[in-house]
Amino acid sequence: MGKIIAFANQKGGVGKTTTAINLAAALYERGKRMLLCDFDPQGNATSGFGVDPRSLETSVYDLIVADEPDVKSAIVSTKWVDLIGANVNLAGAELDLIAMENRENRLKSVLDRVRDDYDYIFIDCPPSLGLLTLNCLCAADSFLVPLQCEYYALEGLSQLMTTVRMVKKSMNPSLDLEGVLLTMFDGRTNLSIQVVEEVKKHFPGQVFSSVVPRNVRLSEAPSHGKPITDYDRMCRGAEAYLSLADEILKKTERKGRG
Repeated sequence: MGKIIAFANQKGGVGKTTTAINLAAALYERGKRMLLCDFDPQGNATSGFGVDPRSLETSVYDLIVADEPDVKSAIVSTKWVDLIGANVNLAGAELDLIAMENRENRLKSVLDRVRDDYDYIFIDCPPSLGLLTLNCLCAADSFLVPLQCEYYALEGLSQLMTTVRMVKKSMNPSLDLEGVLLTMFDGRTNLSIQVVEEVKKHFPGQVFSSVVPRNVRLSEAPSHGKPITDYDRMCRGAEAYLSLADEILKKTERKGRG
């Protein structure tokens, strides 16, 4: 049964979608069967794999509002991973979901139908803490938090952790923190180094040792519709995500043995 990981941080611009795309591609390179579910109305994870969100015949929105979703018809196979895409229709989903039965679990019931077909299913959450993110956290086994190495990095994270506690208490008791990933790290600045220390204090033993550097090639890759391992696998950004993939595999292995 595939492990479902949500990529969550309500603060935009922290490398959430970049991480979902590139970690999925890195794990595919390690021989894993991957499904990426784009649950952000901006559809950046969809276009990041070279799929035009406007061209989707069935998007994730259609699946969560259907009583009997045909999940397999929505899956797009890319060169790297399978994808359930999102487009602007998802922006109105918060309002549509309010009136629906079992509204927090609509995404869970979609992904559970294909869970056995994959080793990992990634969910790219929207940068907010509404009903869409709630759906992501209810569907996931764990959540990964990308955190930018900047002054306000930890600001707002307390809101996410409060939401997580609420979800664990009443909706998804087994939800786990997969880990905190430091992104946009610049070793030349004291600030980046201070942020790393601060975050490790806040999340002892839960910060990945792989750190994603500030890297021009990483920011160029999405406009070419490719993950970084395909766009420029020799760059430092690609190295960081391949290293993170190995770290996650080791962690899963240890848990399996434990």
